[in-house]
Formats: sequence, structure tokens, C-alpha cells
Amino acid sequence: MTNPDIERKAAANMAKILTAMCVRNTMLEDMHAGIVPITHTGDYSDVRIIDANGTELSWDQASKINDADMKILMKTIVDRLYTFFVQGEDPRFEQTVDYYRRCTLQWDEPEPEIDPTLKRKT
Repeated sequence: MTNPDIERKAAANMAKILTAMCVRNTMLEDMHAGIVPITHTGDYSDVRIIDANGTELSWDQASKINDADMKILMKTIVDRLYTFFVQGEDPRFEQTVDYYRRCTLQWDEPEPEIDPTLKRKT
């Protein structure tokens, strides 16, 4: 492997570890644990929601997370990322990192292209 290949592999591994440690097992899991509605079209355009006021919405019109929950989710992720970076050199913490690394061994690799929303602006 060339040096850029090694760097990309290391970055891919770190991205998966950070995701497992800092995003998984948050309130996102609670949202994921709900009942998934049945769709016959495959894109949920046939799924309807009726709110407490009787307003009917299509699935794609409905927010899937409210502002308060989004704030909690973002704060949890920031706190976990902070913890990761502060404890990064602690040998005891490295055991935790290694556990999460093993949890991600079967995960898909990241897409090879840089995500355009985070791409450097020229």
C-alpha cells in the first residue's frame, strides 16, 4: 500500500470508530427502535400521518425529530467527541477504542470521494 492508501484506510477506520463511539447508542437508537410503517411504493409516499389537530401529512412532509431532541442529540455527540479527544492518549481509554474498532470490522467502508458538504472551498 502507498502512503496515501494507508492514510485513507486509517481515516476510514477512525471515522467508523468515532461513529460507533459517539453517534451509536444515543437517543438516535430510541428513534430507530419505533415501529416502521408499511409502504407499498417503497418510498413511503403512500404513508400518511394524522397529527393531534387532525392535520394529515405525508411521511416525507413530517419531521422525524423535534428541535429539543435534535439539541439533545447534538449535545450528546459533541460531549462524546470531546471525551474521545481529551482521553485519546490514555492507555485505559485505548482499550475502549479497540472494543469499538472491533465492533466496526463488518461495517461498510466510507465512499472514496470526499463528502461535498465538507469539501474544502477554494
